Amino acid sequence: VPEAWISPEGNSAAFLPYVEGVAAGARILDCAAGPGVLAVGLAQRGFDVTATDASPGMVERTSALAAAEGVDVVTRQCLWEDLGAQGFAPFDAVLCVGNSIAHARGHDARRAALAAMAGVLEPGGVLVVTSRNFELIRAEPYALKVFDHVVVRDGKPGVPIYSWWTAEAWDDMHEFDVAVALIGEDGTVTTAGERLQFWPYRHETL
Repeated sequence: VPEAWISPEGNSAAFLPYVEGVAAGARILDCAAGPGVLAVGLAQRGFDVTATDASPGMVERTSALAAAEGVDVVTRQCLWEDLGAQGFAPFDAVLCVGNSIAHARGHDARRAALAAMAGVLEPGGVLVVTSRNFELIRAEPYALKVFDHVVVRDGKPGVPIYSWWTAEAWDDMHEFDVAVALIGEDGTVTTAGERLQFWPYRHETL
């Protein structure tokens, strides 16, 4: 994540151009909110924000960040396909950013997720989806990226490492490893990471 996007103010600034036609105070749903940086940033700018995520831990982090920043954000643990059952009033804009839609489990689940997002929009509302270019990633059967510089977060220096494991067919499950080699003051290195699953698609498919 670029340094400028780490704060709620910076993160929301990056996405404001996509909702520039949405009126001040409008209702916005961030339906893959993660730790809530974007949702809280939009609330700071005067929007009426609801944040959902499939992960209860991420919903807790969003609520905690909103409280720490002194803004109101409605939070709820919710799968994309269950958005229509939440009783939400229609939104003026729905955002699904950070490459989140790739975690929908294949073609049918992706269509169901997007249909659910559209279903909670006001007629003529704005839907914003961001995505990696999976055609580039699938051009290499195995891709490894080790950052060429140290990244510092919360005073802790580390080197991020990514690797993509691609399946033979587009609709099969792919995997993505993300790790950070954390550098201690004494020069020791410890690594924290996880493996994520994703289901890619071509641009025209999306």
